[in-house]
Amino acid sequence: MPIFTIGEQDFLLDGQPHRILSGALHYFRVHPEQWADRIRKARQMGLNTIETYVAWNAHAPTEDAFDVTGGLDLGRFLDLVAAEGMHAIVRPGPYICAEWDNGGLPGWLLDNGAAVIRADDPIYMAAVSRYLEQLAPIIVPRQVHEGGPIILIQIENEYGAYGADRAYLEKLVKINREIGLTVPFTTVDQPQDDMLENGSLPGLHRTGSFGSRSLERLETLRRHQPTGPLMCSEFWVGWFDHWGAHHHTTTVEQSAQDLEVLLANGASVNIYMFHGGTNFGFTNGANDKGVYQPIVTSYDYDAPLDESGNPTPKYWAFRDVLRRYTTHTEPDVPPAAEPAPQFTVPLTKSLPLWDMLGQLGQPTHHNWLPTTDDIGHYTGFSLYRTELDAAGPAILEIDEVRDRAQVFLNRKNLGTLSRDHKDRTIALPDDAHGTLEILVEDQGRVNYGPRLGEAKGLIGAARINGQILRGWSLTPLATGDISPVTAAFAAADSNDLTAVRGPAFVHGTFDLGKPSDLYLDTTGWAKGVVWINGFCLGRYWSRGPQHTLYVPSPLLRLQSNEIVILELHAAAASVISFVATQNLGHTDY
Repeated sequence: MPIFTIGEQDFLLDGQPHRILSGALHYFRVHPEQWADRIRKARQMGLNTIETYVAWNAHAPTEDAFDVTGGLDLGRFLDLVAAEGMHAIVRPGPYICAEWDNGGLPGWLLDNGAAVIRADDPIYMAAVSRYLEQLAPIIVPRQVHEGGPIILIQIENEYGAYGADRAYLEKLVKINREIGLTVPFTTVDQPQDDMLENGSLPGLHRTGSFGSRSLERLETLRRHQPTGPLMCSEFWVGWFDHWGAHHHTTTVEQSAQDLEVLLANGASVNIYMFHGGTNFGFTNGANDKGVYQPIVTSYDYDAPLDESGNPTPKYWAFRDVLRRYTTHTEPDVPPAAEPAPQFTVPLTKSLPLWDMLGQLGQPTHHNWLPTTDDIGHYTGFSLYRTELDAAGPAILEIDEVRDRAQVFLNRKNLGTLSRDHKDRTIALPDDAHGTLEILVEDQGRVNYGPRLGEAKGLIGAARINGQILRGWSLTPLATGDISPVTAAFAAADSNDLTAVRGPAFVHGTFDLGKPSDLYLDTTGWAKGVVWINGFCLGRYWSRGPQHTLYVPSPLLRLQSNEIVILELHAAAASVISFVATQNLGHTDY
């Protein structure tokens, strides 16, 4: 079997110098029936390795679950990498960042008594140990010397930007070795002296993460990694987008030039991202450096392979560069992309969200204002309810909203409190009396920095004119499984919809002439979530920049495709449209 090691100057494969030409491809962001296509296109571009994170929270939505089926079948993904004749780099974290919800850490971690995360806390480390033991049967037998594709394992992720707990890193190394991993271990940090020093240990091979000024960054990395091969294991060729901002792009020419400099100086590389994919469902993360900024549904990342798997001009430019630094050139190329079908679908059924509450969740009752984490609900929507009897003018004040709260009195919409605007107060009608309901959306947990692991929902206390409100119920809305809604629609009559008034679910069906990817145009819709054939495509929002949702062809049938939309506000028309190409928004600042 092949042996992969790190030598004094190079990576060594069976004792011979070997340059890693890798591309990042997250299995959990791509439909599993499209994995083989994306991997093949990486080889066709000139890469020899695929890198992926492992999203702990996706595999373990609860403490007693570990799912490795369907789109989480990491073993199958790695086998497809091997079948294409490529190697693999696996980054199991436990923290991954990746603009992914909570940086990949499960929401339940702090519920079991851990004082801190990403540190040498005994309860946290016990959970990490269990996670890696659950992962072991998948990754240990797929190491290169066992006949599999895995050549490197990364310990933690950009830890030098977060902490400096050497005992934590040492224990992570120990756990990874004890489960049977024997391939070389690496770390990655941005090329700053403090980060490179704090984020690694002697014996772990340091690599860098950057997207420009390649020569300067390699020189910094070399000071901290005086022997062995240099590697940029996150070569940023694009960037991610926030709702309400612009769509980030990098120029083809500059990215190709920076890649050329890396390779001309003998470095190995992992292109981040080769193919970004999609934050399906409620998986997007968020950033908060003073202002909360949730990540959009698309993770296109301006990558060489776009969100729907089509080569971009950056793909062809990188292919030209890579061909100058490898003898394993591929004569075959991906086929040209075709425009997606364009058509409209009438929406013929509507159900108010209020009518579905009993099918989506059951309330819990509290004398205080709980967080959603308090009831074990870690994603999506929740409904708070209490009774009011205020005299005269009234102001509702909440200590903190995470992340977006629509306020209703007797089912009349009074307005929205948004975390990104730091909203905390809203005026109620004079002599407010009746049922106060607050629909809260978790828009994505922070994936980077000190706010990792924070609770969601309404935080602290709620007050009317300074007096604390008590006697709350909290209903978690289980929108991960939309089958109760589709069952209700099956029993409902069609009606003549001319517009949509939210919060409401709306429904339609459509046929296809032939299998194809689709792009759902969200222009004209305000804010909400879309499911097709029971699969959650993700969120849309009129503030952009993203104005289409990608629909992978494996989700679709030739007949009777079912679309369900949860519109939180309103839409002026009762039809939806599919368009020929994606629209990820404006690129101007």
